[in-house]
Amino acid sequence: MEVIFSAVMNELASRSISFLVDRYLKQKAAPTKEERLRSLQRLLLRLRVIADEADGRLITNQAMLHQLSILKKEMYRGYYTLDRLLHTLDVFSCRANGEDKTKDHRVHYFFAQSEFNPAKRVCFCNEGAAHAELLEQVLGSIRDVIEDVSEFVMLLCKCPRLNRQPYNMYLLLDKCMFGRQMEMEHIINFLLQAERDPSAAENPSVLPIIGPMGVGKSTLIEHACDNERVRNHFSQILCFNGDDFQDAVETLRDSGKIKHQNRGMGGGRTLIVIELLLDIDTNVWKRLYSAARSRIGSGSKIIIASRSDKITRFGTTQPIRLQCISREAYWYFFKVRTFGSTSLEDHPKLTAIAMDMARLLNRCFMGAAIFTGLLKANFNICFWSMALSTIRNIKQKQVLMYGVAEPWQLAEPVYVRRANKTSSEWFVIFADCQTSSAETEAEDPETISVHDFYFGNVRPRGNFKVHAWTSHLPPHYNYMFHCRIEALPEE
Repeated sequence: MEVIFSAVMNELASRSISFLVDRYLKQKAAPTKEERLRSLQRLLLRLRVIADEADGRLITNQAMLHQLSILKKEMYRGYYTLDRLLHTLDVFSCRANGEDKTKDHRVHYFFAQSEFNPAKRVCFCNEGAAHAELLEQVLGSIRDVIEDVSEFVMLLCKCPRLNRQPYNMYLLLDKCMFGRQMEMEHIINFLLQAERDPSAAENPSVLPIIGPMGVGKSTLIEHACDNERVRNHFSQILCFNGDDFQDAVETLRDSGKIKHQNRGMGGGRTLIVIELLLDIDTNVWKRLYSAARSRIGSGSKIIIASRSDKITRFGTTQPIRLQCISREAYWYFFKVRTFGSTSLEDHPKLTAIAMDMARLLNRCFMGAAIFTGLLKANFNICFWSMALSTIRNIKQKQVLMYGVAEPWQLAEPVYVRRANKTSSEWFVIFADCQTSSAETEAEDPETISVHDFYFGNVRPRGNFKVHAWTSHLPPHYNYMFHCRIEALPEE
């Protein structure tokens, strides 16, 4: 009995000593917050190497695309957390040294707490603990992803390379559909898939694409139509919208916009793209589908896109439902398009402004397309501060006019005041956005640039157009806003 008791006590003593030693060593070797942030930077670099390599490969395996989507999701989350915490540290280190980084420019560090509110100083302590916990969670998630990615990397090496010239990440975002690689491959698989039943080949397959306004339905379709495999597969790609839809029912081949024509294929397969705002009458759809069966070649396909879920009844396959990308992914997109290969650590003030702008734009790709181009062309804190102030004023006016703070959806007219505020006049942007081909259609000489619209001294008269941006995909559409000047009473 004494022998057993002695053995148990020795074991307990040994385990207690080991526990205390381990605890001491962990406390002594606990990394600082800065060290953990550097560790996060290194892990993110490893993820980015894999993601960049994957973007240069042709991946058709849906399981691999799903794993790549998970990898990128963690990468975006990691970069968002890293940028957020680095610049929070930067703000407070400057305050501790008696510096005021916002003295000369009205930059709102929305991660920082007020120095004058005692309650918020208490919150800062709690927020510091929350930041540390968040950092550990992100580090743990990224380590798990890296541990699980070895098989993915091995299979990735067997995927063929895409025929591209080398370019940096900024150009890569312009060439690829950001954040939609799974959906993109889904569409391409649908378009290239041959019908197994010979009788089904005479009936064009229909793929519905559904999503809210501004989520990227049109852009996703443009990227799919621009894919080399798709262009080699179809002799013609026709596009219709709500304005010319009735004409499409009567004369299918003689109406709509021709996005692509492969004359060497003769009267072969045709891809028809139909973009609607909402729903379409069932009888009109039946007439169009009947015309498609009789006038286009065997193996042709139809894509129909709308905000309305009701179009699913016309589909012959499962629809693609697009949702807004995460704020972490949007920030990654916004910063890469704005800064390019420039290091954010070299420009802490500009980074803080950019983060504020991305937050206010609330994941709007149209806003990113407009403002990232302006910021990149005017890389100085004075201009960036004016741009940030302009976005804030737009949102504040939208709240006063309609009670909502999302002008980027363009559901209602948007009221804009120039940065210089030299008069009481407001510019009104109407909900319609016109597209025209930069290659075939001459631009209206009275159209003003988006830079002059927001920050210039040119004073347009009456109704006018604003050239917002130009698509990088052929046929390189110009996107125009219809505007006019209104005098509103001062608030």
